[in-house]
Amino acid sequence: MINIPKILILAIIQGAAELLPVSSSAHVIVAEKLMGLDPTSPEMTLLLVMLHTGTMLAVIVFFWSSWKSNFFSSEKVFWESVKLIIVATIATGFVGLALKIIIEKIFLKGAPHAEIELLFGNLLLIAASLAMVGALILCTGFKKEDSLDEKPKVGLMAAWVIGLVQGICLPFRGFSRSGATISTGLILGIEKKKVEDFSFALAVILTPPVILMEAVRFLKAQHASASHGTNVIGLFLPSLIGMVLSFVSGILALKWLSNWLEGGRWYLFGFYCLGASVVILLLHAQGL
Repeated sequence: MINIPKILILAIIQGAAELLPVSSSAHVIVAEKLMGLDPTSPEMTLLLVMLHTGTMLAVIVFFWSSWKSNFFSSEKVFWESVKLIIVATIATGFVGLALKIIIEKIFLKGAPHAEIELLFGNLLLIAASLAMVGALILCTGFKKEDSLDEKPKVGLMAAWVIGLVQGICLPFRGFSRSGATISTGLILGIEKKKVEDFSFALAVILTPPVILMEAVRFLKAQHASASHGTNVIGLFLPSLIGMVLSFVSGILALKWLSNWLEGGRWYLFGFYCLGASVVILLLHAQGL
């Protein structure tokens, strides 16, 4: 049963972790399980998306001044940025849809109400995903810096590759979207600040369709259970409170992320992800 105190706890966790490359979803899901909640239920996946909305607003506020110079400095720069974001988003949609079909039609074939969200509560998969992104972050963190005076900017090929990687992250809770996309940009030799801005710009574009998808799933579940209106209204207000809290926490987390990324301590997030993976495995072994 979802109540306001539980939602507030989840909102703080979501806001603190969402914009760090440590997978907020993994942290929220583990917290949900510890509180006896089902992360795969429509109510919980919708709540998670509402919390993402708060952090999306935090992204817009925090990066606005930087985005004005990077994306809105001129009409030419604006349309070039739009083109890159569209390319990356198309790549994400292509991979994300393909994975959804493969997982639901092949790996979850025969399961009742086979939906990709059924993976969201699988702690073994979450632990493996965290370990993978942790290894990726460590690889980029210890990668020798290029000696070029001027590093390449995000181009069409880089945008496509980053979008493909973002698509891989979608079904796997624990495979941090920001960690994977920023690391990919760093591997491609792109300046840290540029790839950070681009990665979070993609998050802003990605969030609305995910909100719509989960809202539709939730409403279908309400209709199927012949429960109309009351549960939706009862969930909305706590989710709104959680969204506000995740916005505040997200602002603080973004400031920390920027300092760590620019200070050359990116690799420490990789160690954290590997440690978190081990903890989740231990929790799974205890029957969580």
